[in-house]
Amino acid sequence: MIGRRQAARGLAAAGLLGTAGAARAQPGFPERPFRWIVGYPPGGASDVFARLIAAQMGPRLGQNIVVENRPGGGAVLASEMAARAPADGYTWMHVDNGILTYNPALYSRLPYNPDTDFAGVGFIGRFPLYLVVRPDGPADFAAYLAGARSRPPTYGTPAVASPHHLAMELVKRRTGLSATHVPFRGGPAAMQDLLAGSVDSVVIDTASGLPFIRDGRVRALCVLSEARSPEAPAVPTLVELGHAGTVAYGWQGMSVPAGTPAAVIERLSRDMIAAIQSPEVTGRMRSLGIEYRPWSPAEFAAFVAAENALWRPLIRELGIRLDG
Repeated sequence: MIGRRQAARGLAAAGLLGTAGAARAQPGFPERPFRWIVGYPPGGASDVFARLIAAQMGPRLGQNIVVENRPGGGAVLASEMAARAPADGYTWMHVDNGILTYNPALYSRLPYNPDTDFAGVGFIGRFPLYLVVRPDGPADFAAYLAGARSRPPTYGTPAVASPHHLAMELVKRRTGLSATHVPFRGGPAAMQDLLAGSVDSVVIDTASGLPFIRDGRVRALCVLSEARSPEAPAVPTLVELGHAGTVAYGWQGMSVPAGTPAAVIERLSRDMIAAIQSPEVTGRMRSLGIEYRPWSPAEFAAFVAAENALWRPLIRELGIRLDG
């Protein structure tokens, strides 16, 4: 039985089960409540958006969606739980950079394989990342870079191997910047230490950082997006400052166990896109500067593949490991 399931997952990853999956989809789907597994504590960005989107998807699907928080171990345990669940569309996994892209390079052994154990359903959003300093800090990124030549600054992030940390390592390689990483337990803690003068700068995501930027409590030197954010239009991108390829985001999505029937995935994708495009979700995302694209499962898979090609080699080059 294990062999048959592994084979089915391999075929699903290769896109070869579409016809069979469609044929197996039950006409009455869905017939019972769903589980949305989140590998982080309640109250964080992943949990908030899972619950926000679930509240819109539930009525569309005609079933309750129970959000289960299973924090710990870089979401590895939660990912394993979801990957081993029945491939019937009733168990969903809240995925992000770490779960799908970083973890294979950060751990020598994983109990799940994100490349073959999951099938993408939908994209939730990209969270632009800002490099910020205190208002009395460097006037712009050029001054920050110049000052680093004589005294490398410290930069805080929410955690080791977070999108924020790895984004700054990319910045260092693309700009020649020298800076020392100071990891914290979450973005708010990093921001408080920045304001207290304990660190020189912080890489913060738009959801946590925009209130500080808008209120003038910090100065944003740059955003690591492809284009300026409408929510902070005065903040330049590093690309426009002459540092090509210096683009990084935090991002989230939703996946199901590989082998889930294609018809089920398409149904979930369609309702997820409609839920995220609802006024309630769209308004919340826009206020936080989160970028959304209504990608199909195939488009989401292509996005993840591109992320893998960029970040896994960088993590291995940096030698960052989370399991010793």
